[in-house]
Amino acid sequence: MVEQLTAYFAGTLTRFDIRYVPSGSAFQRRVWEALDAIPYGTTLTYGDVAARIGEPRGAARTVGTAIGANPLLVVRPCHRVVGANGSLTGYAGGLERKRLLLAFEGVALAV
Repeated sequence: MVEQLTAYFAGTLTRFDIRYVPSGSAFQRRVWEALDAIPYGTTLTYGDVAARIGEPRGAARTVGTAIGANPLLVVRPCHRVVGANGSLTGYAGGLERKRLLLAFEGVALAV
């Protein structure tokens, strides 16, 4: 994992391939799998993630709770999920780190 994190922060890795023991509820795992599928340098809204797992967009808060329980920050890219208007919302590592990670990936943020 250290090698992959080093490569990510060197700008040479855009997708992690790390084996880990699945944890969390079935719903959390569905949300986390959706996070794993968000491409480097892009963002989705909480409503987008809900739709991708077959839930109504109104399930965005429930999706946000599952995202907040993500134990694999950076590796499972929950920093790529933003508010409905493109704003930064919630991140276990803090909003400043979320902003820095997205900027590192070249994401243009809403003002």
